[in-house]
Amino acid sequence: MKNITDINGTFKLHNGVEMPYLGLGTYQADNDDEVVEAVLHALETGYRHIDTAAVYHNEKGVGKAISQSNVARDDIFVTSKVWNSDQGYESSLKAFDASMDRLGLDYLDLYLIHWPVEGKYKDTWRALEKLYKDKRVRAIGVSNFLQHHLEDVLKVAQTAPMVNQMEFHPYLVQQELIDFCDTENIQYESWSPFMQGELFDLDITSDLEEKYGKSSAQIILRWNLQKGVVAIPKSVHKNRIEQNADIFDFELSKEDMLYLNGLDRHHRTGADPDNFDL
Repeated sequence: MKNITDINGTFKLHNGVEMPYLGLGTYQADNDDEVVEAVLHALETGYRHIDTAAVYHNEKGVGKAISQSNVARDDIFVTSKVWNSDQGYESSLKAFDASMDRLGLDYLDLYLIHWPVEGKYKDTWRALEKLYKDKRVRAIGVSNFLQHHLEDVLKVAQTAPMVNQMEFHPYLVQQELIDFCDTENIQYESWSPFMQGELFDLDITSDLEEKYGKSSAQIILRWNLQKGVVAIPKSVHKNRIEQNADIFDFELSKEDMLYLNGLDRHHRTGADPDNFDL
C-alpha cells in the first residue's frame, strides 16, 4: 500500500512529477457558475487536482475558477483530454491549443487521450509526446486504454504513458490491468468511483460504514487510495466535496480491502473501450 497521509498527498509519476491522489472531477458540471463554484470550493477545501476534458464543455469555467482562486497556479494539478473527433497528429495539437485557450493557462499538468480511437490513437500519442517534449505539458497519458491498447502504444512510444484513467469501482476492478500498469510504471486513475451513482443504491458497504463511521463514498474513495489508485470524484455540492476529502482519519483493514476487491463483476456503467461509438 502506498503512503496515504492527507489531502496534500501525491503519487509520483514515472517522470518524477507529483500527482495529487485525490482530485475533483467535473464531468457534467455546467460551464458557468456551477463548475466555477465547485472548483473554487474544492480549492478552498484543500484539493489541488482538477480534472476536465474538452468534451465536458466546461474548460472555460474551470480556467475561470483557477484564475479567481487564491491558490497559486503552480500548486494546482490540472488535467484535460483530447476528444475522439480531434484525434490524429495535427488535429490533436490544434485541439490542445483550443483547450489551452479555453482554460486560459500557459501549460497543463496532464493531458490524456480520452478513448483509444482505432487507427488514430498512435498518431495522437505522437502529438502528446511533442507537447511533452516542448514542455507544454508536465505529464501525458491515456484514458480508457485496456492492456492491448497500452501494449500497442508502448511498441511505438518514445515516452511511455504516465497515467491510465479508467472506470474503476468495486464492480469493475480489472486487477490484471492494474497489475500491468504497475509493472509498466503507469499510474492508475479512476473515473466513476461511485458507479455513476449506482453505488448508493447498493448495500455493499453498509457493514463498513458502521465499522468505520464513514459514508459509502468515503469508504470507496479510501479503498481507491489504499490500492494506489488516484481518485477524482465528481461533485458540484459543497458538502459532498468536503465529505469526499474527509478520508484521511481512518484506514481500511487488509480484510476489508480484500472484501471490496472481491466484489468485481466486470460491470461497466460506461462504454466498453473495445466497443464504443463516442
